[in-house]
Amino acid sequence: MIISGVFEAVWAVALGATAGFTKLVPTITFGVGLVISMIGLAWAMKEIPTGTAYVVWVGIGATLAVIYGMIFGGETISPIKIALIIGFIGCIIGLKTVS
Repeated sequence: MIISGVFEAVWAVALGATAGFTKLVPTITFGVGLVISMIGLAWAMKEIPTGTAYVVWVGIGATLAVIYGMIFGGETISPIKIALIIGFIGCIIGLKTVS
């Protein structure tokens, strides 16, 4: 599930770099990341309920995409944004723990 979530972030970031699928390397990265991410999600859903698997998958991907954007993409970094990301991670862990 974690690896699948990482690849969810990879394809999301790559999608932003494709310029409408006109740039080859980001487009290929997007496609490969998407396939790996979906295979991992489908595999995880054999053992984890759909809702929980989806939330964890999206949560990992969204968290990593935001962190990537703050480090490399020029997104602003603020204490409240950091606190919200930490809270989001806590919610993801909580959902996985209770399921």
